[in-house]
Amino acid sequence: MGGIFASALKQDCVFDLFFGTDYHSHLGTRRAGMVLYGKRGFDRAIHNIENAPFRTKFDRDIGKMEGYMGIGCISDYEPQPLIVRSHHGTYAITTVGKVNNVNEIEKELVKQGTMHFLEMSGGDINQTELVATLINQKGNLIEGIRYAQETIDGSMTIALMTPDGIYLARDLMGRTPLIIGRKGKGYCASFESFAYLNLGYDDYKEMGPGEIAVITPESCTTLVKPGDKMRICTFLWIYYGYPSSRYEGISVEQMRYNCGANMAKRDAVEGVYTKETIDGVVGIPDSGMAHAIGYANESGVPLTRPFIKYTPTWPRSFMPTIQKERNLIAKMKLIPIHELIEGERLMLIDDSIVRGTQLHETAQFMFQIGAKEVHVRPACPPLVYGCKYVNFSRSTSEMELITRRIINKEEGQEITRDILDEYVNPDSERYQRMLDGICKEMKFTSLRYNRLDDMIDAVGIDREKLCTYCWDGRE
Repeated sequence: MGGIFASALKQDCVFDLFFGTDYHSHLGTRRAGMVLYGKRGFDRAIHNIENAPFRTKFDRDIGKMEGYMGIGCISDYEPQPLIVRSHHGTYAITTVGKVNNVNEIEKELVKQGTMHFLEMSGGDINQTELVATLINQKGNLIEGIRYAQETIDGSMTIALMTPDGIYLARDLMGRTPLIIGRKGKGYCASFESFAYLNLGYDDYKEMGPGEIAVITPESCTTLVKPGDKMRICTFLWIYYGYPSSRYEGISVEQMRYNCGANMAKRDAVEGVYTKETIDGVVGIPDSGMAHAIGYANESGVPLTRPFIKYTPTWPRSFMPTIQKERNLIAKMKLIPIHELIEGERLMLIDDSIVRGTQLHETAQFMFQIGAKEVHVRPACPPLVYGCKYVNFSRSTSEMELITRRIINKEEGQEITRDILDEYVNPDSERYQRMLDGICKEMKFTSLRYNRLDDMIDAVGIDREKLCTYCWDGRE
């Protein structure tokens, strides 16, 4: 996905920028960068962080860099921030989002006869460069930022730094967060709300959908008011977000407790997964743990920890672009405790099932160790649609989702939207057939997903403000 941090202080801001950006390392492990502006003008460093963490790669840079304003990013793909020279002057820019119509935009810009784009190593265009080019089509930065956001099919949050200030633009529908903090010496902006707390900032405000603001060491000014509609990504609470973060005032950790509790309540009503049938609740480290705690607390089934994550070196397993590497990381980072698995009837709670490869291997490993039963309970509904708005994984197509593979087997024909609507309805026959097919292929003892209505209730804000596209196809 990627994360953004920005700082504007009345003194050198290198320390704040370095640690604020580092606090976004859970959102990406491909590229990272920082740009500062000070007496020497723009000062930038970009590194590949695939084989070493952010702090290690940038430790030497911060001893040399200086500036009172800066923007930093953890990027899941593109090298950024970029420094751009245009009729707007020189500025630095970094982005978080997804552009679905890259080819169409490129063709339209190239038609003008003066545009060109540098290819990255994979042959793709740098998304942030494309955004900068769109911004440069207009006469001023505010018009340019809004033009870029309106031209893009997908979502786009932007931090753009000029010598006069840092322009911040949350994507039009607020699918990703952008929060401003304040302390006596200036302001900061952050994707993750917790990233600035240990740096001495207090919460100032959460930017609204489509809002554009500018921060300087002296002030924070809204330039474009937020829109009325919001569709923030619900998966932020389920998986992406760090436990200590809050989005729209809702704690990630608390939502996950609520989510697990709601699953337990429904299971109690429907008479499944009780203290008499399950010996222990197991959360897959790390993002499944809070959901499991919520379930255990509500159900009274003991929480057990038969897998310990080896945290010093293994990254989040969705980060590598090669599926084989993802699978290796998922396996290698979890160390089993045989005594807590042998002969036990265990409920395995994870945040979600995407392709199913990792959870299948984990469950089978538990059976090999001697587990009597392995029941699986994802904390969100079946993922049926590939995300159009956030880069969860660029290599994922809808046909790689285990749900779509099972649906294809079931239907054997062209799959219409009406048919998919039945598969996302937890009370339909087609939904149950899909679950049975997944359970059989994955070789679980049983499988039950969290319901969409229960998950939304766990968030606790109006459904109309939440993006649920990956589960129900709702724009």
